[in-house]
Amino acid sequence: MAVYLSLTVIVLLMALLVKQTDKDGGSIRIYQGMSRQQMVNHVTCLIIFVLLFAVSSLRLNVGNDYLNYVELMHLAYSRAYVPTEVGFNVLARVIYFLCGFENYVLIFAIFAFATIYFFMKAMYEQSKWFTMSIVMFMLLGYYFQSLSTVRYYLALSIALYSVKYVINRDWPRFVLVTLMGSLFHKSLLLVLLLYIVAQLNWKRWMYVGFGILGVSCLFLKDYYLKIVIMLYPSYKDTEYLEGGTSIVNIVRCVVILALSLWLYKDAIRDSRRNRFYFICNIMALVLYVFGSFIPVISRVGYYMTVTHLLFVPSLIMEIKDDTRKKALTACTIIACVMYFALYMRGAANDGIRILPYQTFLFHDLPLTLSERGYY
Repeated sequence: MAVYLSLTVIVLLMALLVKQTDKDGGSIRIYQGMSRQQMVNHVTCLIIFVLLFAVSSLRLNVGNDYLNYVELMHLAYSRAYVPTEVGFNVLARVIYFLCGFENYVLIFAIFAFATIYFFMKAMYEQSKWFTMSIVMFMLLGYYFQSLSTVRYYLALSIALYSVKYVINRDWPRFVLVTLMGSLFHKSLLLVLLLYIVAQLNWKRWMYVGFGILGVSCLFLKDYYLKIVIMLYPSYKDTEYLEGGTSIVNIVRCVVILALSLWLYKDAIRDSRRNRFYFICNIMALVLYVFGSFIPVISRVGYYMTVTHLLFVPSLIMEIKDDTRKKALTACTIIACVMYFALYMRGAANDGIRILPYQTFLFHDLPLTLSERGYY
């Protein structure tokens, strides 16, 4: 716990040094094309990246799926059947071949590097308030959950990064980035539909139609579930079909919806970017409320709620009254701290299991199924 708390405090303090108001220029130039503040921004982001990467890459048997991934890497290298995507399998084979031994630590480091890179690049380039985005990234558990759900959080980071292509309607790059990311987690293909729908200029009838679609889930659950099984046949007769939803995510979406409706005229109506975030939040809310029967619904919903890292800072920055802006900023930070406390309270539980923190420098990995001689 001390490692995580220290890391969080240091990262948040470092993030205070980043001031994006000077991103496009400044009065004092270090060298041509870069101001002093830009230099501070770049150095600070590099330090934050190194700190996050170090904690993630040095871990051993930290995360709910760590041992499972080690086993899958071994099977992929052995040319046995594995249910993981081709990108993951090829990476395992290539790294193991080049190293001459089953260097799973390096593979986890590669995933950590890519995941943190895409998250930070997305927030720095797209957020109107990088510091608040980092606060939410750390305190809402995005970073820490990436220690547990490795492949999915790589896909989630790529999804957030791809948002800029959606906003700019750069469809070739959006499709290319998404397809490349889906080589490591095929659920990323969902954003090809979700993000394209969210970027449309929604009319009233579209809101009504989407609401009717949500309500229809109450009556056509079995029919929709059959469609899901057709798309993901591996879920048939498994625990994944149990579904389930998250009250915390519903509350979060409702609060952000209320805030965005309050600021709709000033911050959303004439902003293509904020409208996209607004629609993503509505789609996530409807999905969480009416789609609880959908297998691993949280993974679908997170592709939309991850935009909160960009949406909430944007809404706060649009508030013109300083008193209200400070009050909302304080409320946001308090809510994030409360969530962080609850998350860390259960961080050792099954499904998360990022505690206790261990590193390959001082600990050994338990035997995998293959090493014990049975499956």
